[in-house]
Amino acid sequence: MEKIIVIVGPTAVGKTKLSIELAKKLEGEIINADSTQIYKDFDIATAKVTEDEKEGIIHHLFDIKTIDEDYTVYDYQKDCRLKIKEILAKNKIPIIVGGTGLYIKAALYDYDFKEEEIHENFDSLSNDELYEKLISIDPKSEIHKNNRKRIVRALNYFLNNNKPISANNKTNKLLYDCIFIGLTTDRENLYNLINKRTDKMIEMGLIDEAKKIYDIGIRSKAVMTPIGYKEFFEYFDNKISLDEAISKIKQNCRRYAKRQYTWFKHQMNINWFDVNFKDFSQTVEEVYKFIKL
Repeated sequence: MEKIIVIVGPTAVGKTKLSIELAKKLEGEIINADSTQIYKDFDIATAKVTEDEKEGIIHHLFDIKTIDEDYTVYDYQKDCRLKIKEILAKNKIPIIVGGTGLYIKAALYDYDFKEEEIHENFDSLSNDELYEKLISIDPKSEIHKNNRKRIVRALNYFLNNNKPISANNKTNKLLYDCIFIGLTTDRENLYNLINKRTDKMIEMGLIDEAKKIYDIGIRSKAVMTPIGYKEFFEYFDNKISLDEAISKIKQNCRRYAKRQYTWFKHQMNINWFDVNFKDFSQTVEEVYKFIKL
């Protein structure tokens, strides 16, 4: 099996920066594993890497879909594995980076996904009703009852395949030789980083970016998934104040980071590194030495 580097961790912890530094040292190319960065026009809210930040490193699976297009885990599995094959054929190292754990696991583990079709949106059902429907067909489901997006996907998976999606979620068989790197920091520092990054996004024009998307009028899963748009949509609809919208974004980011930690710690064998934010180069060297052992 060929070696692949995988960089995971909560939002705002420095995954993008580490991936670029490692790519320079290891002759690598980067593959996106963030479900929101797949889409064009989602730039500031998703903290998408800029051309300057790329420093000439080749990046894959960014900006490959428009916001009115569907993109499933099955699609990512297929696309990511193809990119891995292409990069390895060039004798370079694939570096997968992102916070969407299910994408990473689908691409690297022995998951047998079928092509997904959306039969139902279940818009007429409440979260509780949706959850009851899910449990009736998949009593072993570990999806939280308030995670509407994943429940809808699980129900559609059952309609497509006549078996519960949880049947695919228990494999621990890796298809590649992977080194899993996780970046972490203490909770208080992470929350401060999230708050500061949100403020920086506002300065960079996040409100204008959200307004542009709001005015298009599309409310697809792609649009309503990223943190930073739907909160401002409520502000544009005069349902909440600007300060309340910004506060909601920070709160939702903190909750998302907590969910990311929980997921990665239970699903993958990750080597965790405490980030040195005063001298990030030390973190880069520490990870690089670990990889080269």
